[in-house]
Parts: sequence; structure tokens; C-alpha cells
Amino acid sequence: MPRKPTLTNLSLRRAVISTCLAMNELGINQGTSGNVSVRAGKGFLITPSGVPYDKMKPGQVVEMDLKSGYRGDWLPSSEWRMHMDLFKARPEAGAIVHTHSNYATALSCLRIDIPAFHYMIGVTGGTSLRCSDYADFGTQALSDTMIEAIEGRTACLLANHGMICFGPTLDKALWLASEIETLCHQYYIATQAGLPIVLSDAQMESILARFKAYGKQPGELKDSEKHAVEAPIKRRG
Repeated sequence: MPRKPTLTNLSLRRAVISTCLAMNELGINQGTSGNVSVRAGKGFLITPSGVPYDKMKPGQVVEMDLKSGYRGDWLPSSEWRMHMDLFKARPEAGAIVHTHSNYATALSCLRIDIPAFHYMIGVTGGTSLRCSDYADFGTQALSDTMIEAIEGRTACLLANHGMICFGPTLDKALWLASEIETLCHQYYIATQAGLPIVLSDAQMESILARFKAYGKQPGELKDSEKHAVEAPIKRRG
């Protein structure tokens, strides 16, 4: 009897599933509407199409290359083009999270960029959270407009659709997705009370410089980033 091939990248496959489950637990996704991917070797792993996250097995996570090819018995998510094109366009992207979170999706239906009403907009890598133009889901047109909207950023809204973001790891991409939803929620609340005061470009330039060092420990800081950190005095003993 022929032996089944050994499943590769088992730990990464399990991490993809854990990320999917966490998205729903955090309330930033519903059902199987979102999708997750992570770089693996010269390609990436991505969630399969239509498989409930709580039923998903490591062998169902789909292995893809960067030339539109996949391996295995399960079709990849219908949004595989966005993931593939984003990995190709942004070498720093290690993992991608796409969700239909409530407030991000609602604001995407207004087709507006979210301005720097709060300094945390800087987590997107720029002075605004851009919204792409509209295109049908699963199409090359959607992938193309997404790539344009996310240029120079780590996240964007997708018109009448949802949001997408990336990070160096699955954990950091998931954190960013949750932060984007929080910001969209806060922006919605602020607009109900009045017209939010938007931070100036100069103020955001300072914030963006600080974000380069945000969350890093001393040994992780580059010389060019140390000026942005106002650290307390380290005592000995």
C-alpha cells in the first residue's frame, strides 16, 4: 500500500488555523468570510475555500507558489490572488490577514480614507488608512486596486468589502487586523459626536518616526531608531 506523503510545514499550518480561530474569537471576522496566509519557503500557505475554521485540519491548508499554482486536494481561498500579489509586491510581508470586520467593512462601504484622527493610524505605516476602489471579490481587478491602496502602508480598506493587512508574522498581522477594527470603531464613534480634529502631517511625521521603534527592546533598535525612544533611566542592581 503506497504511503501518504509527509505533510510539510505542519507547525505553520496549525498556526494558520489558530489565527483563523482567533479572528472569530476576537470578533473581527464572521464564519469563513476572511482568510489568512503565511510565507512558507518560496511560496505561501493559505486557508482553503469554504472550510469552517473549527473544522479545518492542517492538511486542508493549501500550499501555493507565487505563480498561481497550488498543491493538494483543496482549493485555496477565493482571494488567493490578493495574497499572492501582496507577497510578491511586499517582500517584508510574512503573513496576511483579510477580514470582514464590522466597522472596517461599514466604513469601506463609504469608500473614504480614514484620516489621522488618532495617532494610532500610524500603525498602518502612513498618515491615513486608505480605501481601495471597488472590484468584484476574487478577481485580478480587486488585487490590483488593493496593491495600489496599500502602497507605502501595511493595511487598507477594500471598498464595499472589508480590510486587509500584513505583518512580519501571523501574530503581528492578527494584532494589526484587530487594531484596524478598533480604529474604525473609534472613528465611527467620533464622527457621531462631531467632526474629528485631524493631526497635521508634521505631527504624524513625528508619530511615524516613533512607530519605527514601537514595541522594540533595546537590543532590537537600530541606531537610526534610538532617537525616537524616550526611555527611563536604567538602574543597576
